[in-house]
Amino acid sequence: MQAADFRILAINPGSTSTKFGLFSNERALLVTTLRHSDDEMAPFRGRPILEQQNFRSSLIERDLTDRGFDLKPLAGVVGRGGLLRPLSGGTYRVNEAMLEELRRAERGEHAANLGAFLAQNIARRAGTQAYIVDPVSVDEWPERARYSGTSLFERQCLSHALNTKAVAKRYAKKVERPYSSLRLIVAHLGSGVSVSAHEGGRMIEVTNSREEGAFSPERAGGVPAMQLVSLCFSGHYTAREIENRLFREGGLFSYLRTKDLREVERRIASDDAKAAAVFDAMVYQIAKEIGAAAAVLCGRVDALLITGGMAYSERLIGELRQFVGWIAPLALFPGEDELEAMTEGVLRALRGEEAVYELSKTSTARRPDQTPQEYENAGNAPAGER
Repeated sequence: MQAADFRILAINPGSTSTKFGLFSNERALLVTTLRHSDDEMAPFRGRPILEQQNFRSSLIERDLTDRGFDLKPLAGVVGRGGLLRPLSGGTYRVNEAMLEELRRAERGEHAANLGAFLAQNIARRAGTQAYIVDPVSVDEWPERARYSGTSLFERQCLSHALNTKAVAKRYAKKVERPYSSLRLIVAHLGSGVSVSAHEGGRMIEVTNSREEGAFSPERAGGVPAMQLVSLCFSGHYTAREIENRLFREGGLFSYLRTKDLREVERRIASDDAKAAAVFDAMVYQIAKEIGAAAAVLCGRVDALLITGGMAYSERLIGELRQFVGWIAPLALFPGEDELEAMTEGVLRALRGEEAVYELSKTSTARRPDQTPQEYENAGNAPAGER
């Protein structure tokens, strides 16, 4: 019997652009990026980001119409998942409870918060369902992973969950085993680095690339805490300046004034000793994080998956293999395609391979003193398809 042809529209909003793709099952029919000029964005400056939803959705619809694509055959529209409460991984229907939570923006304003609204706006016009898949707030940690070392705060699980989960499930499909049966380490090596441990179909540990782990092309990762305290109270920097130094101007950029790994490798080829030392230190730190993830899995690892833009670097992969090749076989998934990952999540749901989840209107964010089990027992877990 011939497989059903599901046509999916996937949308990934950025701060000054909107990327979207139209897919027929896994095959891309169209992938494009709409760039928003300073003049176009001027009316929204200093305003809540959700005020951009009608502007952006109308541009998407107009572009599709101009290219001769009709909305009616769509089986679903999926948007990038925003800063929601801690959630289990999976595909979620967009509903009013989700939209209301994004309106409150209790975990912060981010362009990704637009994803559910853009998907919902277009899905309504197309007469279909809107979804999100594996938002950055996916949190499947056991309680012991939350301890930071001080009762003042706990570790926060924010990660590249969309790409990480997609890569893990692609690997599972490739080796013809259920994702839930595999013990995997996934190293996402992009503008930020996050290394995660997967067991029983859950991401039980991951480095939060905003504040932990290895440095990357633009992020500092984990830094010496006492030196950071001294810097914060030195009077030389504002809070915003320190945040920029750590999150946008850290890592390779801080040392070498470039975020381009290819440029760093060109310098190394020209016998730039500093570039070689910084590159070596970054690989060393990534390897340490992978080793830590192997410890979380008690050394029993089926595969080590490497993804993200830096996975294209043969030099980086070769040096990394020397450090961690003994842990498990390496499988490379270079690059990061959020549109494809979102589409795959919706397809698994439409094909009945995975449940579809929804947020409850009575749900609340998990308290720091609640275990995931206590949170779910209180009726706050996303409900499976009913």
